[in-house]
Order: sequence, then structure tokens, then C-alpha cells
Amino acid sequence: MLSNLLFTRQNLEKALDAAWIRNDVISQNIANVDTPGYKRKTVMFEEFLNNEMRMGRIAQGTSAISDNSPIKIVEDPADSSYRSDGNNVDIENEMALLAANQIRYSTLIQKMNGDFQRLRSVITGGR
Repeated sequence: MLSNLLFTRQNLEKALDAAWIRNDVISQNIANVDTPGYKRKTVMFEEFLNNEMRMGRIAQGTSAISDNSPIKIVEDPADSSYRSDGNNVDIENEMALLAANQIRYSTLIQKMNGDFQRLRSVITGGR
């Protein structure tokens, strides 16, 4: 049980890092909504995680995401700017992404808190 808790904690920490960085990137996109030529940026992490799980490199209880797992900030390759100044930030989309990311972050925090509660229960013998 302890190894599963430690495995989960390491992976949750990495996911929290990704959510924190994503929050900063979305905030930068929102702040630059009126900057001519600005291209929105996005965070790539879940794609890496899904690929690692699909390849069987990460399986519950066997290994954790390494500390050097990539959380990448990439420029949106879409050339879908509907504005003449070349800026491709859609403020409504960014606000929706920000709200979804905040929910994701809160959920991850709740999961980690639950894991710590279980760990405390194990240490204290259920008292």
C-alpha cells in the first residue's frame, strides 16, 4: 500500500506542476490578447503521459513519472488567426481553458490530500 501511495504522490506532483505551468501559460495568453503578432501557447504534458501509458512504461504500482518528464510549452502551430494583426488568441477559449485547468488543479489537490489522509491513517494504525 505504501508503494502505491508513493507512486501516486510522485505522479500527482508532476500533474500538479503541469497544471500550475498551464495556468501561467493561459494567463500569459490572456494578457497578450491585444499584442499584435502574438501566437498563443499551450502546455504539452497529458499527451506525453498518455503515450507513456500506451507504451506500457507507466503502469499503476510499477513506476512513476520521472522528474525529467517533459512538460513542454509550445506555440500553437495553428495558423488560425482571424485577426489582421496575426494574433491568434481567442479570449473566450482561453477563459474556458483557464476554468477547466483550475478545476483540474483543485481535483488533483483533493486527490493528494486524500492520499495523505490514508497515509496518516496507516501510520497511526487507524486511530
